[in-house]
Order: sequence, then structure tokens, then C-alpha cells
Amino acid sequence: MSRTYLRKLTVSAILIALATGLSFIKLWQNPWGGSVTLLSMLPIVLIPILFGTRWGLFAAFVNSLVQFGVGFIKMMSWGMDARMWIGAVVFDFVVAYTVLGLAAIFAKKGTLGLSLGIIISLTLRFISHFISGYIFFDSWMPETFTNPAVYSLVYNGTYMLPELILTLTAVLILYKTSTISRIKHMVK
Repeated sequence: MSRTYLRKLTVSAILIALATGLSFIKLWQNPWGGSVTLLSMLPIVLIPILFGTRWGLFAAFVNSLVQFGVGFIKMMSWGMDARMWIGAVVFDFVVAYTVLGLAAIFAKKGTLGLSLGIIISLTLRFISHFISGYIFFDSWMPETFTNPAVYSLVYNGTYMLPELILTLTAVLILYKTSTISRIKHMVK
């Protein structure tokens, strides 16, 4: 095993652990569910920025499994049927977290490309959660909503939009201050 591979593996494991820890720090909790965390997606989007999209997708997939493992006990108390379990595992964990590995698909285009990649990857995560809410969790829709699509849009949008803004801002600050370049240099 090469030293470069071991460094990538080690840094990725540390960033996944950091993302997991940050996911427990809630800046605010929405009344009907969903919360905004303290930059829990930042470490995951940094992985493809540092090591490329292929490695980023692999690490993001591993993170999806970690997030599922962390959320499993909580999900057990939700009283979900088999259809909901499948929907949650596929759309709320595996797909939703794995697409974060696409954050660097346009990174070679500088600030604009980096911004576009992050916006696309977090938007894809939102779409995955939206599909889950619309198809699998419509039965949990509060009476104040009459349309499952609107409910899923509001439920997922009220935490994903702030998460996108916070993550994008943090990455751009790290990029503009050359922090990302310094980290890349250290791990090579």
C-alpha cells in the first residue's frame, strides 16, 4: 500500500469522523423536523476537493453508511413500515450522502466551478430527501399541509438551503484563504 493511499485513507477517515461529530451540533431544529448543523457537510465536500471526485464518491458513500449507523437507533423508534425503511435507507442515506462526493466535479474551473459543484451536490442531496419525503413519508404530513410535494419541499428545504449556504460559504473562505491548497500540499 502506497504512502499516498494511506494518507488519503487517513485524512478521509478523519474528515468522516469530523462530519459525524459536527452532525450532532445543531444550530437550530425545525419544529416539524430537520435541523441545521454546524457545517457537518463541509468535511465531506472537502474530500473530493482534496482527492478528486472518484475518491470523493467512495468516501461519501462510506459516510452514508456511517450516517445510517448513527441514525439507525433513532429510526427504530419511528414506527416505519418496510416501504418507509427502504425509502429512508436508499434516499435519505445512501443516495443523499453519496452525492456529496460530486462537490469537486468542476473544481478545476476555480471559484465558480467549485461553487457550482457544491451547489449541484447539495441540490442533489435535497432532491434525494425530497423524493423520500414525497413518496415514502407522505403519511406523516401534518394536517396543515394538503400536498405531499409541498410538505416535502418545505420540510427538506428549510434545513437544506441554510446547510447549502453555510457549506458553500465555508468552502469559499477556505479556498480564498489558500487553506485548501495548503491542506492539499500537506497530504501529498
